[in-house]
Parts: sequence; C-alpha cells; structure tokens
Amino acid sequence: MEPIIKIQHLNKEFRQKNTEVHALRDVCLEIQKGDIYGIIGMSGAGKSTLVRCLNFLERPTAGTVVVDGKDLSSLSDKELRNMRKDIGMIFQHFNLLMQRSVLGNVCFPMEIAGVKRSEAKKRALEYLKIVGLEDKVDAYPAQLSGGQKQRVAIARVLASDPKILLCDEATSALDPQTTKSILQLLKEINGKYGITIVVITHEMAVVQEICTHVAIIDQGNLVEHGTVEEIFLSPKSKEAKRLIYKGYENVSEMRGTRCIRIVFSENSAFEPVISNMALAFQAPVNILYANTRNLNGVAKGEMVLQLPEDEKQAEKMVAWLKNARLSVEELENYVG
Repeated sequence: MEPIIKIQHLNKEFRQKNTEVHALRDVCLEIQKGDIYGIIGMSGAGKSTLVRCLNFLERPTAGTVVVDGKDLSSLSDKELRNMRKDIGMIFQHFNLLMQRSVLGNVCFPMEIAGVKRSEAKKRALEYLKIVGLEDKVDAYPAQLSGGQKQRVAIARVLASDPKILLCDEATSALDPQTTKSILQLLKEINGKYGITIVVITHEMAVVQEICTHVAIIDQGNLVEHGTVEEIFLSPKSKEAKRLIYKGYENVSEMRGTRCIRIVFSENSAFEPVISNMALAFQAPVNILYANTRNLNGVAKGEMVLQLPEDEKQAEKMVAWLKNARLSVEELENYVG
C-alpha cells in the first residue's frame, strides 16, 4: 500500500549570518494512511522543521515530500494552497482568534473556503460537540482553560475536513491530566474518521500513549524508527535509549558490573519471574528500577536488574529470562 506521506532524502539548511545550519540531514520516512505517527526529539533536534516541510511551510533544500501521491515540490502555489486544505495543523499555543467566540473560531476556515454562514454554523456545532465543547459556543478564548482552547483548535481543524493532522507540540503547554484527555480525543478522532495524525513531541510518554509508530530525530538526523513497541522493547540508537530510559538516572545507586533491562510481555506479567529465577539459581538479584508504562493502551512492565558478578551464572540467568519470553537488554552505560 502506498504511504500517505513519503519523505525521501530530505535536507533543510538555514543561513544564519555567515554560517549554515543543517536542520535536517538525508531524512527518509514513510507514514501509512490511518497511522498515529510520533516524531520525537529534544529541542533543536529538527522535528518542528520536519513537520513544516510536510506541508511546505518550509521548502526543503533537497529531497522530496510526496503527500497523497503528489510531489509537493512539483505543485504551483495555487495547487499547494489547495493541497494544504487536506493537511490540518494544531500548535502548542492554540493560535485562536481572541476577538472571535468559540463558534466564530470554528466557523472561520469554512468562511474563508466560501461555505454559507448557516451551513458553517451547523457544521461548527457538530465539531464542537465532537470535542466536548457544545456548552462553550458563545465563550471567548480568554474565558477558556488551556485544554478547552486546544479542543477549539482541534474542532477548527476538523472543519476543513483534513486527511492529515499535524500536531506540533500540541500538549506541551498543558498539565498531565489535560494532556491525557487531549491525546485520548486525538485517538478517538483517528479511529472515527481515519485521519492520519503526525505528533511532534519531546516527550516519550506522549508517543507511548497514542502512537502506532515513532521516528527519533537527533541533530537533524533520523536515528531510529519503527513501531512504538519495537522501539520500546529494544531501542538501538543512543538517543532512543536516552528517551526510553528517562528516569533511570534518578536512581543514584544504579551501578553494577552486570545490569540488564527486562520488559514483561502480557504472558509473563502475572508470573513471579524474578523470584523464580533467584530460587532456580540460588543467587540474589538486585532490582534497581521497576515501572509500568502505558503503550497505546497496553500496560508494559519494565525492570533494571543487577545480576551476580559471576559471568557464567549471569549468562545463564539472561538465557533463562529470554526463555521466559522476556525482552532482555544489556545496559553497558550502568557499569560502575
């Protein structure tokens, strides 16, 4: 199946005074229709530049962006404007019109598109009901909470009937509980309307909450990509590991000559695997870290263990854990 977004050898350079800044370097990526695709990286990694290249708000220095079968670089300005109607955007700071009511904000893109006022109002009320704000029709942005403002922004985007929704740090300005509710709303919209959603974020928790796939950007480079479960179970790149293992650094005692990270499958989550292993080998195992994460609605348990100093015994324990259907990974950077 042809991807709805296909990026090939994408480069983007900016000139700053007498220097060139390489924001993106040879990025290749495919996003399938109906995916919720996370693009994650720290500040300055290039992820926001990447998302702006997806609708040609930023023109790439080199490479191609094909959206719904159309090479954006081959389109005229008029064709590009028409194409952008299929690509909605929501932002960190909502970008609402402060002088317009909630209803007026949602009607605005339809008015621009030439939709009759009565029809625009009817559709706007439907979209506001979808995002749970039918009781805020006459309110103004200044009277709304951050989460409510973002819901208005989502309703406004839906008014353009997009095929793709680009979310650039859409939950960064929100508290954790509101973030969760907005992510759940995006997931519901994806499921109900089949809209492809691209989520730009610096938070792995956001990706784990709703995304099916993830791409990790570091200093303009695509360092790793795959399903969220694949990356979570076995991150390969240094940046992926840093994002997945975030929080481990708070455990100051986590040092040892043989540390491993294990991830529990649904089958092993209810079994006393660690205690069974300690009994089987008659050797102590130090649990340095334990956590449960929500991976797109599925709970995944993870632990960091310090194994015995004896190499042969440690190897046998690793084999035993793998045989118990656990994902096992060496943590070399936790050697003390």
